[in-house]
Amino acid sequence: MDIVIPIITLIVGLVGGFLIGVFYLRRQLTKMQSDPEMLQKMAKQMGYNLNSKQMQRAQQMMKNQGQIPPAGGKRRKK
Repeated sequence: MDIVIPIITLIVGLVGGFLIGVFYLRRQLTKMQSDPEMLQKMAKQMGYNLNSKQMQRAQQMMKNQGQIPPAGGKRRKK
């Protein structure tokens, strides 16, 4: 019993921390889609300096990441 309770507590803590982290990250990404200043700040932290065209493209890509493409779409032949 002295070993089981700490192991269960550890597992519950890891799962809870993971779920909270996922929720926080999704919320931040949703905010970033609508706030170009926040996206620009993140790009500067990564060492990139985006112009307005690149900023629009980055916002569009982030919006498209959350969407699932329709089923039965045409594929390009190689």
